[in-house]
Amino acid sequence: MQLLLRTRYGWIILIVLALGYFGAQQLGLIGRPGTATSHGPSSTLPQGDDEAHFSAFVLDDAQKFWEQDFASQGRPYRHAKLVLFTDQTPTGCGYGDAATGPFYCGADEKVYIDLGFFRVMSTQLGAKGQFARAYVIAHEVGHHVQKLLGTQPRGTQGHVVGESGSSVRLELQADCYAGVWASSAGRRGLLERGDIESALEAASRIGDDVLQREETGRVRPEKFTHGTAAQRLRWLKRGYDTGATSGATDCDTFGASTL
Repeated sequence: MQLLLRTRYGWIILIVLALGYFGAQQLGLIGRPGTATSHGPSSTLPQGDDEAHFSAFVLDDAQKFWEQDFASQGRPYRHAKLVLFTDQTPTGCGYGDAATGPFYCGADEKVYIDLGFFRVMSTQLGAKGQFARAYVIAHEVGHHVQKLLGTQPRGTQGHVVGESGSSVRLELQADCYAGVWASSAGRRGLLERGDIESALEAASRIGDDVLQREETGRVRPEKFTHGTAAQRLRWLKRGYDTGATSGATDCDTFGASTL
């Protein structure tokens, strides 16, 4: 298992996802809807693509963890599917494109990843290392866990946007679930020195406040959809520190008075 992960990239953990809407709900990484300028989806991926194999491995490992967790709680678990694409792709939630970053569609229960986003993470977001990439995937699996637990619809109810809105709470919970999986990976000896630190560094670079300041020079809390950098760090770390299960309240962002 470790040999598969420790390719020329090293190890990384997931990055936090954001929320985007294209017809039905897509749950993605940075919450910035965009328009792609491509000619359509890629139908094949290069044979032996390390990033593709790494993505598939992380998705499979995360889902094996949650399958065991659900079983311990007496719940069934359905596996989400992984779709790797280039530029644009049709989904059960409408058309998705690379500009939104990785995302999860609850309608077809699939995780969509344009592998080019990993380059964006490193060069534009400053999130380097394999464990940062793993974090992205685990965050999306966290949205699938929300779908199976029936909590995903709460992200579109009530006061959706804003610093304490339901969208932020949904995304922070997915961050927490990503930390839970990372904790499991650590117990199984899959992490190396510096992996968790690289994940936390990645989370600190994709908060709503950081992205808004970089794009417009100002921060507008009333427009938040994913949480501040500090919040994303806090909930990712909470999941990692507690190793919470799906039946625990450690990742209950909807019941938290303070995010």
